[in-house]
Amino acid sequence: MSTTRTRPARRPPALASPRPATAVDCLEGAERALLEARAATEHTVRYSCAHVAALRTAAAVLAVRTRPHPRGERNAWVLLARVAPELTEWAAFFAAGAPKRAAAEAGLARAVSTREADDLLRDAECFVRVVEQLLDLPGQPRLPDQVPASGRTA
Repeated sequence: MSTTRTRPARRPPALASPRPATAVDCLEGAERALLEARAATEHTVRYSCAHVAALRTAAAVLAVRTRPHPRGERNAWVLLARVAPELTEWAAFFAAGAPKRAAAEAGLARAVSTREADDLLRDAECFVRVVEQLLDLPGQPRLPDQVPASGRTA
């Protein structure tokens, strides 16, 4: 009687989790929004782009720390505070600015002041750096000529 040895089926090598790549993509999107905010001549566009940068930064954290739930909470700021308690103050700050962002995007010039737009831009830049450190994903500095030529970041 001959014994035939069967080889265990080969498994493909474990692939790296796409989550860090997704977080990197989100942070790159945040950097693009910051570039657009810095280049904006209209304060409402600057405010809106800075807020978008903050949202994309929050998305980077959510990509690493959560899994999608079809019926779960959809507000990024609520989710951020839940999964990253160390960012609760940031979440509350940016959540409070969401109505102003909507008004600015609607073209209401008096919705935000130039100073508020400049302040939000600085705060969003700081938030990106905090999250990069938190996720151990240091950002790459961008050159001034990498400013988008036209169009808005959504």
